[in-house]
Amino acid sequence: MSEQKTKGRIRAGGGRRRKPPAKGRRAATVAAWGAAGVVLVGGSGLGYVYFKLSGNLKGVDINGQLGKDRPENVDNGSMDILVLGSDSRSGANGEYGKDEGNARSDTAMVVHVYEGHKKASVVSIPRDTLIDRPRCTDGEGNTVAGRHRAMFNTAYEVGGPACAVKTVESMSGIRMDHYIEVDFTGFKKLIDKLGGVEITTTKAIRDTKSHLDLAPGTHTLDGEQSLGLVRTRKSVGDGSDLGRIQLQQAFMKAFIDQVKSVGVFSNPKKLFDVADTATKAITPDSELDSAAELMGFAKGLSGLGAKDVHMVTMPVRYDPVDPNRVVPLEAQAQQVWKALKADRPIPASATSDTATGKADGLVKQPPGEPGEAQE
Repeated sequence: MSEQKTKGRIRAGGGRRRKPPAKGRRAATVAAWGAAGVVLVGGSGLGYVYFKLSGNLKGVDINGQLGKDRPENVDNGSMDILVLGSDSRSGANGEYGKDEGNARSDTAMVVHVYEGHKKASVVSIPRDTLIDRPRCTDGEGNTVAGRHRAMFNTAYEVGGPACAVKTVESMSGIRMDHYIEVDFTGFKKLIDKLGGVEITTTKAIRDTKSHLDLAPGTHTLDGEQSLGLVRTRKSVGDGSDLGRIQLQQAFMKAFIDQVKSVGVFSNPKKLFDVADTATKAITPDSELDSAAELMGFAKGLSGLGAKDVHMVTMPVRYDPVDPNRVVPLEAQAQQVWKALKADRPIPASATSDTATGKADGLVKQPPGEPGEAQE
């Protein structure tokens, strides 16, 4: 990846051209698993550890790689973040499968933080979605050809983070202000540092692929179990990626609540351990690759709790040619993207009568569950 840095003055809230949000201290998050830990870093105010934490971060210059051929950056006080979970099997991630040289985006979420930064919407993009992948440039400066009916997660595989961002921007018409990537091993370690995450299952979940075996009831999941839950697919719902997305969304809400309950602010050593682990777990864009910049980003999210986050899956249907893939329901998907671009709530009609994976309700969630219409 290119290591060229495009530095600039970062306002509280992260975006260069967005209105600054109100300040706050309460830890919260809305991105995805590891991004929540990064919010803890920013809200800590521990200036003496900034240098150490910044040394953990290696940013990706998304703006430099994509250039000017991007959607307009609308200055309405909102913020849009692409969060990817990488399925690389290299290094410590090798225990989760064979390393075939290229990683794919195992999880993809567009996080839209509304003006005022009091509410947010999260749109999960199924990795098996067939899309028109645009031509893009990879981190080495090579041109990657576009492709019709390509799986969404191949964008990251063939062109890296910048190509994934360009693909999302092409689909949505929304410019991403930030990019955050989390890998398997970093995610697992972060959960362990937090002391686990409590979830309640309504039915047994047993999955030989993810090595997860949970009886119905309340569990405190460690890092390995948490990773198993967000990777579980074949044994839930109809076995599609859509069912896994519902588990991921339920876990995110539980994780947000857990972050606020672990007491890291009253324990400086625990706070540093969590911050150190979180900054090692992620690859951000180059505007968030220092602890100081993450502090501004975190302050923009400090007013959010699980109840303030509305989660949906991009409207799709099963592909009539290949039932193992899904395709966007264009009219409804555009309803979602247009609402976010206008900084408006996602209408309930946009996600009605869409493919869901049939795993809803398998894990109990805090208030504000996926599919719930926003006021």
